[in-house]
Amino acid sequence: MFDALSERLEQAWTKLRGQDKISESNVKDALREVRRALLEADVNLQIVKDFVAEVEQKALGAEVVQGVRPDQQFIEVVYNELVQVMGEANVPLAEAPSKPTIVLMAGLQGTGKTTASAKLALHLRKEERTTLLVATDVYRPAAIDQLVALGKQINIPVFELGTSADPVEIARQGVEKARADGFDVVIVDTAGRLQIDQEMMGELARIKETIQPHETLLVVDAMTGQEAANLTRTFHDQIGITGAILTKLDGDTRGGAALSVRRISGQPIKFVGVGEKVDALQPFYPDRMASRILGMGDVLTLVEKAREEVDMAEAEKMQEKILSAKFDFTDFLKQTRLLKNMGSLGGIMKLIPGMGKLSSEQLEQGETQLKKAEAMIGSMTVQERKDPDILSSSPSRRRRVAKGSGYGEREVSELVTNFQRMRTMMQQMGQGNFPGMGGMPGMGMPGMGGGMPGMPGMGGNPSPQPGWRGGGGNPNKKKKKDKKKKGFGTL
Repeated sequence: MFDALSERLEQAWTKLRGQDKISESNVKDALREVRRALLEADVNLQIVKDFVAEVEQKALGAEVVQGVRPDQQFIEVVYNELVQVMGEANVPLAEAPSKPTIVLMAGLQGTGKTTASAKLALHLRKEERTTLLVATDVYRPAAIDQLVALGKQINIPVFELGTSADPVEIARQGVEKARADGFDVVIVDTAGRLQIDQEMMGELARIKETIQPHETLLVVDAMTGQEAANLTRTFHDQIGITGAILTKLDGDTRGGAALSVRRISGQPIKFVGVGEKVDALQPFYPDRMASRILGMGDVLTLVEKAREEVDMAEAEKMQEKILSAKFDFTDFLKQTRLLKNMGSLGGIMKLIPGMGKLSSEQLEQGETQLKKAEAMIGSMTVQERKDPDILSSSPSRRRRVAKGSGYGEREVSELVTNFQRMRTMMQQMGQGNFPGMGGMPGMGMPGMGGGMPGMPGMGGNPSPQPGWRGGGGNPNKKKKKDKKKKGFGTL
């Protein structure tokens, strides 16, 4: 995500390294690289011109701060302007004074609109808001079936009247059903347009007029670049949108859509889709996105991911094991599986400051090492997992583990040695002997500095998160599941 844009922008900073100050002469080379970076990212041309002009004006007017290099000052100016272009702050989904809040989903075919509807419903459930999904796409084959299947997968009810009913009538009855049953939110999934189809746009306008939504969200494929800006303008002019959801942000995204939608429509990007899984939807924070684009990572999003996955009580137990050097191979397996639940290794690394520049090859090596470690641990007995030291003193045990996992005895020996070294380091970190480090070193991954970078939360004091209410069932009763409170701890 944004890799090409990040690399190009970094070339801009190099134009200012070694300079005494930002001047009109040396800033022009840097601005030329910024302009080229944005154009290659397929950002709308007018937005590029405005962006570069604003950066130039603010960079030349920036006060020289003692001890701060010109390239660092320039990065700050670009960062602030990126935040400004993308919207400054997160804008949450509206909440109507009386139930239900009505959300109308719009967009072209192929943007992931139906999946985004289900993802949004799941996100709202985490906020303890019950949701009813309404299927009005009677044109695309199996569109209604797709939404019903997604609803069953996440336990969210779906209202539909089949493919022979009028979409406007389906939407009207769906909203009435949500109102009668006491749902907090109703999400109306509409038919996608092949391009700007005036007949279909007219139908969308009639649906909007009938149900009077509090939110009209345009689902935009982030890979469409500046074309997303043109689509946004058309939908906004003809229908009137209140926000956007960017999908496929985990793909080969050049960044043009993220930098164009807000400036063109004046409406905020509210959510971003970062994967195919139904839970891969995140609120959009312009400042965090700007940090990612500039290769600064996104620790806050990483911590939020951890909070969703880590059990607070389990984290405290793990912390005690670390401090007493009792962390074993079973615990390591739990940690690696937790890491997988948070997303791909590459996606997580990009959220850690300084790790965004890891190559695909390095990340693949890291994934391979984790799989290799899991296979070898899977061939160990319960006793060997609990007490790795017995493997150190028993060549016959190491040979058996090697044979069972399909790897060599030498690789098993390296795993045990690295694990023992890691356990010692973790104990020292937990006791505060490594200030500023708070994570789990890895199993000596080649090409990644000898170990997997630390993850936030190691040895921390987890802060509780409220539980969330499940969807489906009786919407009038807001039953909270017996979930343990969540925080973030060992990773």
